[in-house]
Amino acid sequence: MGAAVLIAAVRCYCSWRAWRPAWGTSAARSSQVGAEAGGTGCPQGLNSHLSCSWPADLMTEMTDLSSDLEASGIPFLDYRTYAERAFFPGHGGCPLQPKPEGPGEDGRCTTVHQGLTQLSNLLNSKLFLLTLIHTLEEQPSFSQRDRCHVASLLSLALHGKLEYLTDIMRTLLGDLAAHYVHRNPKLMLRRTETMVEKLLTNWLSICLYAFLREVAGEPLYMLFRAIQYQVDKGPVDAVTGKAKRTLNDSRLLREDVEFQPLTLMVLVGPGAGGAACSSEVQRVPARVLDTDTITQVKEKVLDQVYKGTPFSQRPSVHALDLEWRSGLAGHLTLSDEDLTSVTQNHWKRLNTLQHYKVPDGATVGLVPQLQAPVPSDIPTLEDGEEGGVCLWHLVKATEEPEGAKARCSSLREREAARAKAIPEIYLTRLLSMKGTLQKFVDDTFQAILSVNRPIPIAVKYLFDLLDELAEKHGIEDPGTLHIWKTNSLLLRFWVNALKNPQLIFDVRVSDNVDAILAVIAQTFIDSCTTSDSCLAPSLPLEQDSPVNKLLYAREIPRYKQMVERYYADIRQSSPASYQEMNSALAELSGSYTSAPHCLEALQELYNHIHRYYDQIISALEEDPVGQKLQLACRLQQVAALVENKVTDL
Repeated sequence: MGAAVLIAAVRCYCSWRAWRPAWGTSAARSSQVGAEAGGTGCPQGLNSHLSCSWPADLMTEMTDLSSDLEASGIPFLDYRTYAERAFFPGHGGCPLQPKPEGPGEDGRCTTVHQGLTQLSNLLNSKLFLLTLIHTLEEQPSFSQRDRCHVASLLSLALHGKLEYLTDIMRTLLGDLAAHYVHRNPKLMLRRTETMVEKLLTNWLSICLYAFLREVAGEPLYMLFRAIQYQVDKGPVDAVTGKAKRTLNDSRLLREDVEFQPLTLMVLVGPGAGGAACSSEVQRVPARVLDTDTITQVKEKVLDQVYKGTPFSQRPSVHALDLEWRSGLAGHLTLSDEDLTSVTQNHWKRLNTLQHYKVPDGATVGLVPQLQAPVPSDIPTLEDGEEGGVCLWHLVKATEEPEGAKARCSSLREREAARAKAIPEIYLTRLLSMKGTLQKFVDDTFQAILSVNRPIPIAVKYLFDLLDELAEKHGIEDPGTLHIWKTNSLLLRFWVNALKNPQLIFDVRVSDNVDAILAVIAQTFIDSCTTSDSCLAPSLPLEQDSPVNKLLYAREIPRYKQMVERYYADIRQSSPASYQEMNSALAELSGSYTSAPHCLEALQELYNHIHRYYDQIISALEEDPVGQKLQLACRLQQVAALVENKVTDL
């Protein structure tokens, strides 16, 4: 029943979207804002549930944000941090750190450095590097994680020689195409199972950094901020993580929770937040909800007071206490749990502003904690029980029955079960959120898929290479080439950028913002497919279709056309010459000069070589050209220096 209602709601919403005036004229904006205020700018019957405009409060917030950006700029990561997060995702940065030198190890370290320098020189031999890569990938115990890690070590070690690294990648992509063409060419570049696929990801990250800074970064950041603003406008359960305002049905707070918005006046002293040039204490307004926990309040206050400051340069929420100020001597420290917390039947409720009866317009201050902070997030349902007491915030969470978990084992089954279980009122909440964010999603996709600006030369170079490989192997199916380009650029780089703003910007991404970005990224993925399975208008909406596909049923065909046009326009553009590409790569090579981790990358790379030393030596000795160049002998010399071994060389 729920899915059928959603289908009807989506169709109704899509009809309204087709009727709605195009965004971009002042008349259209006024009509939409008027509709939001209860005017006639929206079809009768929809304005009770669906957001029929870019809301006035969001418009004001985004206008304020644009002004802030002019003053402080978008908090882009510096290139070094960006590259290391791209090369080593999941580590929050480069995992390679210099090892402290012990007493009396100066001579030993000098010898090791000499060996690693020789290894760096040896990597400049294309035959050695290709033999090394192929030999490592032939080893059964060389895992997928090892392949990605070694590929990133090579990306770091060879960053100063990007022309050479590009040549290596080009050769390996040719080998990969030859491998897949005799099997199923459509599977090429689908996953990251080989070193060349991770090298390609890193190469794109390097080459598209300037495009992010100059073109795509701003709409990506505005989308992120719009999502964050909308999530913060509604209650978020600190224990279950579910929110009233979301696009992701699995993160939807379905219970009706009464709440009131409050504006707190935050005391900001000299040198704090936006008052760095002031010699007096200022009162900065901050929007919160009375149902927010104290930690949630501190997070929102910090976001608003330090909105022009990169996240890494802000004080930690765990290092500050929130004080409610009243009069000259009235200071009350607020916290999530204290002696006033309400406990009933083994359930302890987290404290909120409502619990403390903090009124609208109250004055608060953020003060350093007297004792060392212990970073700890609010426990989730699984670890929220301690000493027989379960924490709860907005609703008391209940475990899903084991039988239901077993029955809904597959992702598609879980999606179908959720679609059938969502009542109409909650479906329209998702649609409302979707309509509110639509302009920001459109702007982001347009920036990614537009050729109005000069196409990044790396994209043209890569697509030309894929065209050459298809022609070389006699692949005439346009769908196969479409898949190659999609897998190599859109899914490999842009989906990652959509899902992980922290890889590009110095920001904090909450779980709820992450869940919404996952829905938008999945919509982008669906738009890149060549099949008709993503709910084209001519196809019926199936009741077991995932909710996010139902939400974006109207937009996906349009996005598909954008992808097709993007590929066609790039193909018709003038070719990227070898000289132009090498010139651009030579300029990029200097972006990571004097990298502090290059020596550590070489050491880590040697550790992998050491694991398969005999196999690599054998492969080098079996190659006639390798014998002439004495590559095996040179690697033995490296081993002698790095491991401080005496050899008969």
